[in-house]
Amino acid sequence: MSERSALRSRLETLSRELVKFGAVGGAGVVVNFAVFNLVRQVTEVPVVRASIIATVVATGTNYLGYRYFTYRDRDKQGRTKELTLFLLFSAVGLVIENGLLYVATYGFHWDSPLQSNVFKFVGIGMATLFRFWSYRTWVFRTLPAREAVETAESFLADGPQRPRSASRK
Repeated sequence: MSERSALRSRLETLSRELVKFGAVGGAGVVVNFAVFNLVRQVTEVPVVRASIIATVVATGTNYLGYRYFTYRDRDKQGRTKELTLFLLFSAVGLVIENGLLYVATYGFHWDSPLQSNVFKFVGIGMATLFRFWSYRTWVFRTLPAREAVETAESFLADGPQRPRSASRK
């Protein structure tokens, strides 16, 4: 396999992963906003607490989507470790997402329903970047054997590659 086709293959794999991650994340955003606005309208829970509740509910639904859809082909050994890391990185994402809302609400007194939803949306966006990186890097790790098999298959398909300096002699 040439370097160009190897790069193309990696980019296609990353593209599919991003689409799946986005689909699950998009559903999570809908759940997050639905719970957030429902809690705000039906209860007297303060804005940031309502947002935290919504984020926790969305995190639960997202784990199921990531494990059984986006990253279903990833290592399934050590689910306790996987879930622990998922919850740890999700908690960091929760702080990023709701920290921005906290600053907007209590630091600048931007607390109308529209302002709260805008800052929640921006916070979700910032936290999503962190979550994508941390989930794919630490939580849903690629199986090492898969990479070895792909390398072996490409070696068999393309044959051994000679170094350029050896082929000129």
